[in-house]
Amino acid sequence: MIGSGAPEVGDVPTCSRAGCRNAATVTVNWRNPHIHSLDRVKVWLACDEHSAYLHDYLAARDFPVVLAPLGTPVESVPSPAPALS
Repeated sequence: MIGSGAPEVGDVPTCSRAGCRNAATVTVNWRNPHIHSLDRVKVWLACDEHSAYLHDYLAARDFPVVLAPLGTPVESVPSPAPALS
C-alpha cells in the first residue's frame, strides 16, 4: 500500500510511502475527481525522496495532485492540477 493518511511517529510527521520512516517535508494534496468535490482535499505526507513518487502514483491515475511545503494549507485541488513548482 502506498499511503493512508498522515502517519506520525512521536511528534515528527513521517512519510506516507509504505515502509518509509523518514521525516515528511511536503504534503501531497489530492482528490479523486469522480467522487470528491473541489474542496475535498486528501493529504499524504512525503519526504524529499518520495514526493515525486507519490505525486506520480496519483497523477498516473488521473487524480489532480498539488505538492506543498509541510504546514502550508491547500484549500482545493483543481482539475487539472497546477504544474509542479
